[in-house]
Amino acid sequence: MSGKLGKLQLDGRLVARARRLAGAAGAPVVELARTHTTVAVERATLRLAGITGADPDGIPWVNRLVDAVRADVGIGHGVALPVFDALVRDGHADLTLLAQKAAAGSVHFAVPTAQLVKARRAATAAVNAGVRRIDARRRERERLIRRHGDPPRRPWIYLIVATGDIFEDIPQAQAAARAGADVIAVIRSTGQSLLDYVPEGATREGFAGTYATQENFRLMRAALDDTSKEVGRYVRLTNYASGLCMPEIAALAGLERLDMMLNDSMYGILFRDINPVRTFVDQRFSRQIHARAGIVINTGEDNYLTTADAVEAAHTVTVSQLLNEYFAHEAGLADWQLGLGHAFEIDPDVPESFRLELAHALLARELFPDAPLKWMPPTRHMTGDVFRGNLLDGFFNLAGMLTGQGILLVGMMTEAVVTPWLSDRDIALQNVRYVQRAAGNLHEDFVPGAFIKNRADVVLRQAVQLLERIGRDGLLDAIGDGTFGIMRRPADRGKGLEGVAKREPTYWNPTQNLLENGPAAQQETRTG
Repeated sequence: MSGKLGKLQLDGRLVARARRLAGAAGAPVVELARTHTTVAVERATLRLAGITGADPDGIPWVNRLVDAVRADVGIGHGVALPVFDALVRDGHADLTLLAQKAAAGSVHFAVPTAQLVKARRAATAAVNAGVRRIDARRRERERLIRRHGDPPRRPWIYLIVATGDIFEDIPQAQAAARAGADVIAVIRSTGQSLLDYVPEGATREGFAGTYATQENFRLMRAALDDTSKEVGRYVRLTNYASGLCMPEIAALAGLERLDMMLNDSMYGILFRDINPVRTFVDQRFSRQIHARAGIVINTGEDNYLTTADAVEAAHTVTVSQLLNEYFAHEAGLADWQLGLGHAFEIDPDVPESFRLELAHALLARELFPDAPLKWMPPTRHMTGDVFRGNLLDGFFNLAGMLTGQGILLVGMMTEAVVTPWLSDRDIALQNVRYVQRAAGNLHEDFVPGAFIKNRADVVLRQAVQLLERIGRDGLLDAIGDGTFGIMRRPADRGKGLEGVAKREPTYWNPTQNLLENGPAAQQETRTG
């Protein structure tokens, strides 16, 4: 790559160097993920194989089963062979019954030798059935998009719903879609990312969000399918594949036809103190599932700017975007699935703050021209003054139109005051719709001047310098040193470390080949 790129006239050689450096920095982390497994990866495999349900205390049977295998032989061999060896050897009816007996102490597990071929065949057949269901749900999405149509304009309007009660979330989500929202995000209950199990069934109690469960996914997807038919466009559904159960939630999302998932290990590392090794291993597996399911991922670079200064730390956002692009491609995701995050978080009192925001937004847009990107509204500098907040959100919306963003999260003037009411969402949607109608194609006419071009060049060069340092010192050390979001998270600490195991030479997981090879016909079927 050479010459000048895009409206910003970026140095093509510098851009190519940035990507090479990101690959060099990310490769050791990928190798770490390839040589380790976690309890969440193994549980996700058994969920694809069909295990369901929970014990009377609400702990899923898949947790009980993996815990029993771990106690007998560890997870370094993978749990599929010991589990299906016991299933075949003892003639248990299904995985759930096996888990119940294992929890009662009446089943013991071993890595099979004599029954190895039978165990492999049984495990492969069971996991294949789950993956085929994910493939079928992807084809179903494609049919519904053809039938109902896509939103007629970009960016897609992304709106959060979160009451804590799935049966309250549903009518609010449907009302938001009727009012113009293209993507409904059901934010998770506070603290769910730290649960090392996925709750079971429909839930009606959550704090500042609703629990991510398979049944909640199913209920909301069915409701939005009804609304899609009503409004004449396919309404997308988003949830969160992050935290200690990232791979399992990704599997459940594929099985229930979610369309987007928040999926970024850095968020869990920095803001939930989840062990870096645990979550990088989980992230790779979950992204392979997303690739197979045709799900768009959203990454969390915007969160860095809630703790670090949005001007001084702008280059760390660019570095993270480049690393996330590398990790996503390595896991099989295509560019159209990369909702890389960035945000409108510069202090509005900074001189020329809007011009700086345009420079940062346009840099992201031109570095990743085929990715939808996810543009996040101001939160850090919202003061509770709802009039000022609505004005800031209007400037954010205008920046999104000027720079051609793909996914625009609706900003709320009541941010940092209350959980938004329906009326607050309606006012916020009016703000977006006005700017979209009035300036929807303004990016075609927008030609950045010297100030914006120079600022973008500075951020890109700072990003390359940081990538050079990360390449020398290692990404895990950079995270430990507080490079991103000023949070220090060492690789040998954090929640969930005890759930990580190095793969033994005999490690086998029937999901691995399916996910790494991708669908039989991996056509680029876009979701919009």
